[in-house]
Amino acid sequence: MAIEIERKFLVAGDGWRAAVLSETRILQGYLANQATATVRARVAGERAYLTIKGPGNGLSRSEYEYPIPVADAEAMLRELAVSPPIEKTRHRVRVGDHVWDLDVFAGANAGLVMAEVELAAEDEVFARPDWLGEEVTGDPRYYNLSLARCPYLSW
Repeated sequence: MAIEIERKFLVAGDGWRAAVLSETRILQGYLANQATATVRARVAGERAYLTIKGPGNGLSRSEYEYPIPVADAEAMLRELAVSPPIEKTRHRVRVGDHVWDLDVFAGANAGLVMAEVELAAEDEVFARPDWLGEEVTGDPRYYNLSLARCPYLSW
């Protein structure tokens, strides 16, 4: 079983931009949300994925991700999504031993910039860059599913 251990933060400033390793446009939407699992389709650049995530337990949760044809993901987002898809550009930035994902949201979530770091253990120590803002790991408003249903610009 795959386990995701992730912490999320707001981003304060643009100091991260000089260290960008890559960037990818992402369109993702949610096909199902139950107490036991969330199902997401994502188009990331020239690739697409179907992801199933279990409920959170602290900072951890089960995650299964499978590559699928881009055309299938696009059809799922059009025909099966339970809310409008999220648009964002993901920038990858190395800080110490970790590569962070910085998501710059567009559309109904424009103005929101979040950083995520995946960890090997919940108590793993990681470098905190100066552009790192408030931690929002446990704040449900910042879950991507919540941003699809209640976009940042409507807060």
